[in-house]
Amino acid sequence: MLTLPLTLVLLLAPSILADPLPRELVRRADASYRTLSTASNPDWMLKVPDATSLASISIPGTHESMALFGGDLTECQENFGASAAVLTAQLNAGIRAFDIRLRIETDNKFVVHHGAVYQNANFDDVLNTIDAFLAAHPSEALFMRVKQECTGEIGSCTDVSGQSSFIDIFDMYRDNSPAAQRRWWAPSVQRGSAAAVPNLGDIRGKIVLAVINGPQGGRTEQYGLAQFSGWNDGDSDFVQDNYNVPNTGAIATKRDQVRRFLDLTNSADQSKIYVNFGSGASLFAFPDAVAGGALGTQGVNPFLLIYLGQGTDVHAEVHRTGVLMLDFPGGGLINKILSFNANL
Repeated sequence: MLTLPLTLVLLLAPSILADPLPRELVRRADASYRTLSTASNPDWMLKVPDATSLASISIPGTHESMALFGGDLTECQENFGASAAVLTAQLNAGIRAFDIRLRIETDNKFVVHHGAVYQNANFDDVLNTIDAFLAAHPSEALFMRVKQECTGEIGSCTDVSGQSSFIDIFDMYRDNSPAAQRRWWAPSVQRGSAAAVPNLGDIRGKIVLAVINGPQGGRTEQYGLAQFSGWNDGDSDFVQDNYNVPNTGAIATKRDQVRRFLDLTNSADQSKIYVNFGSGASLFAFPDAVAGGALGTQGVNPFLLIYLGQGTDVHAEVHRTGVLMLDFPGGGLINKILSFNANL
């Protein structure tokens, strides 16, 4: 089947495909899917010892963490409110890894986008919301991927012209936002030097920047952690992000990609962080279908909840999940991921 670029899909979807699937088949809720608020884990890292490497911690995360608007093809998370209110709900549930996509706006500001769609929030909302949460829950630490969202192609957004470069604006926030100054883990936000994987005791109350990706993928300068020097668009070292799911029949392939990478996470270098995206989409398989399932095909989220609950009599041992980046995670799945951490 012909695969269309996501940017083109975003532009064409409203006009060429009204509704590819009966929505009641993909909007049901269960322990794995669309039940974020049933999990309550605002201080779960409190029980994890300081000496624990970030690589050893099983972390639930969200893909396109603030993608709430624009219709079924662009919405990736339950809507708990614009202006980053959704982050508060995710943080309280136990989410600690975030995927933030930014567009350059007038006056050298960042606003949050998913493709061409503005998500009714700006970067100050993100930083201030996280700052408030970490002030109330100082035991916690966050992991964040930042991406320059606009490619300027048809169906994508275009950065406002006449502004500073993306990384210059990022540095302006880093150096001038009180929230950013309090919360960025400094070794991870330096343009010229990447950071080693930290222990939890070094980053409590902080945001660890994993990487800044450019609009076409690829790492920008040396920001983030050194191990992610090869984080590109899609799959790369330590990252599984096969985001093209061309139709609902291909959800099974996506499930297998997630499973294989989860097995790798448990068998490969245990000093490294592995980031496993459970998300995917196309014109014929919207994000909610990939996450929750559709037309008799099991979604990634219910598959993961079952797989993580099985023992070594069924498959290879799972002793850590790595960072699992999910669309529409349910409370039961969040709690299951957290259960792989010591003392939880």
